Amino acid sequence: MQQDLLNIAVFQLDLVWENSSANLAKIDELLQKINTNTDIAFLPEMFTTGFSMNVSELAETMEGETVQWMKRRSAEHQLAICGSLIIQENEQFFNRLLFVEPSGKIHFYNKRHLFTMGNEESHFQKGTERLIVQYKGWRICPLICYDLRFPVWSRNRNEYDLLVYSANWPNARNDVWNTLLKARAIENQCYVVGVNRIGTDGNGIDYSGDSQVFNPKGKQIIQMLSVQNELLSASLSFPELSDFRSKFPVLNDADDYYLIEK
Repeated sequence: MQQDLLNIAVFQLDLVWENSSANLAKIDELLQKINTNTDIAFLPEMFTTGFSMNVSELAETMEGETVQWMKRRSAEHQLAICGSLIIQENEQFFNRLLFVEPSGKIHFYNKRHLFTMGNEESHFQKGTERLIVQYKGWRICPLICYDLRFPVWSRNRNEYDLLVYSANWPNARNDVWNTLLKARAIENQCYVVGVNRIGTDGNGIDYSGDSQVFNPKGKQIIQMLSVQNELLSASLSFPELSDFRSKFPVLNDADDYYLIEK
């Protein structure tokens, strides 16, 4: 059933380096502050650890503590929870984004574009399939951080209504973050959510947050610039999206393409 308004909460966190329990405690505090009509809570990339390559020490399984926590909190607050963490499966490690529904159903996406400048590809197995989640009548495509730089992987072929980037995007490249989020909204004629962390990680890298939401015309709905932990709330309108696409059907003229695995 189509829900006209999708109410979202974006958690911009100062992640505690490699400390899952501390980060989950922070999120628990913010969950107590969200509106009761919130449909989805979006968390940054690697929300339990920060962007760490210490995979053998930090990885969890799909039956592990964090996944169980996500299921409990999703059911308790009656909202979906979406964010990435380090998952081990069949002796491989993945930067895996989970979308957990209140029913306990779990959807997941493995990060496709691994950040080679951070040596991510040496520690993680890259994903091969994109995820489209059907939730409350909305089609949602969740991606991870560095995926933002690759428009072909993000390309909307009338497959989704909301594009989400869960990130640990450094302050040194925040102009790129701000520019590409807006571009993805315009070119894909969809809502775009960028959820990023703040603070300084264990490698001394600074993060300015800049979590934000764009509408399908590329207009910024709201942005968080503060260096404090913050909670952003926004309501996305499906009738407005549908009306814009009907009056200005850009996606009907988009080029077709096929991805070739390399």
